[in-house]
Amino acid sequence: MPWIIMSIVTVLVGAACFFGGFAYRKSIAEKEIGSAEDEAKKIINEAIKSAEAKKREAIVEAREEIHASRTEYEREVKERRSELSKQERRLQQKEEALDKKTENLEKKNDQISQKLAGLDEQREELNRLKKSELEVLERISGYTVEEAKQYLISSVESEVTHEAAMKIKEIEQSVKDEADSKAREYITLAIQRLSADLVAESTVSVVALPNDEMKGRIIGREGRNIRSIEQLTGVDLIIDDTPEAITISSFDPVRREIARLALEKLILDGRIHPARIEEMVQKAKNEVDATIKQEGEKAVFETGVRNLHPELVKLLGRMKYRTSYGQNVLNHSKEVAYICGLLASELGIDVQLAKRAGLLHDLGKAVDHEMEGSHVQLGVELARRYKESEEVIHAIEAHHGDVEPHSLIAVLVQAADTISAARPGARRENIENYIKRLTQLEELTKGFKGVDSCYAIQAGREIRIMVKPEEVSEDDMIILAREIANKIESELEYPGQIKVNLFRETKAVEYAK
Repeated sequence: MPWIIMSIVTVLVGAACFFGGFAYRKSIAEKEIGSAEDEAKKIINEAIKSAEAKKREAIVEAREEIHASRTEYEREVKERRSELSKQERRLQQKEEALDKKTENLEKKNDQISQKLAGLDEQREELNRLKKSELEVLERISGYTVEEAKQYLISSVESEVTHEAAMKIKEIEQSVKDEADSKAREYITLAIQRLSADLVAESTVSVVALPNDEMKGRIIGREGRNIRSIEQLTGVDLIIDDTPEAITISSFDPVRREIARLALEKLILDGRIHPARIEEMVQKAKNEVDATIKQEGEKAVFETGVRNLHPELVKLLGRMKYRTSYGQNVLNHSKEVAYICGLLASELGIDVQLAKRAGLLHDLGKAVDHEMEGSHVQLGVELARRYKESEEVIHAIEAHHGDVEPHSLIAVLVQAADTISAARPGARRENIENYIKRLTQLEELTKGFKGVDSCYAIQAGREIRIMVKPEEVSEDDMIILAREIANKIESELEYPGQIKVNLFRETKAVEYAK
């Protein structure tokens, strides 16, 4: 029992302690809560005061900004109003000035109208006076107005013709003297620096035989050998009474050269039969192809032309076997290239381009036996096919005057081509073409009014014309010479130039009795 009592006492003591401590803590908490509430109220009061102060400051600042903005706005409005006032004053002044100008224009229009009316009256008066004066002049002179006009026109025409002829003669002489001087200088320098053969070349078309017995062996049994040669080479063999010689005929110079080489090889070998002929013809073709390539490369190297298409080089080599009026076309092309380069250096233009155009100007002659068209057209097509420049293509196209040259290079190629072809010994012309050209020259000249007789002399390089003195005056001769020269240039083809020389003779015959 005592322990129960002790337990109860202990419990009671503990409970008392617990409630006592709880009451103490409660009193402390209540004090802290009270002080916290006081502190919170104090903070809230201070925050309210601070907020009101900031609010007052913000309101003051806003009022100041509004006042400043209003002041700025009022200033801008005042300035704009001032500017508008100025513009209004200027516009008003301009309107006043325009009004004054309009008034002045109206006054001037009135004055002009009055003057025009006065001029019309004066014009009518002048017409009346003119008419009366013309009537007086007609009575005095005995000519009508139309007759007087015709008389004045005829007299003025004769004077103008004389002055025009003299002026033309003076201008032509001045230009000719200057041009001739420059041309002689440039061409002389170019020719002096060029060394070239003066002998015309001819195509070798005759093969020499060791004896006439060889003709029979070349013909072969029933003509099988000659037929084989002609079929393989594409040429005609002419075996006639010419001793120890066979003539090769073909329009293609390359085929003719292949046939010549093959025949020479067969003659040296002595074994002539179809199989051997085929073998020798193939060897000759290979040899000619190699020669063509070598000659083309040699021409390119000698002239200094660079970056030429390989096919163009081969075409240049083919021209070794092509002749024109007895002149070797490859040598002629190289010579034109040299002259073009020399003239270009004297004139200060592109020397390489001039040489290139000169070397390729007769390119079409390498294929004109195989393709249709003139060598100019073929040359243009080949140059365009192998991507030559437009300057070179134009020079090829214009070198015979088929088109008008519009570049210095084209003019140089024309001049160099003429120099190379027209120099002594460069070319030869058959007698039929020569006589035909002279006849055409004389017939063309006889067609002009006032021409009595004409004679082509100096191998067709001069035409001497006798005119009728009663139909052609001294002044008309200058104009007639120019007309004849223009017609010759437009209708005839000729190497070099033709001098037109007119003669007028007046005779007076009387007999003393």
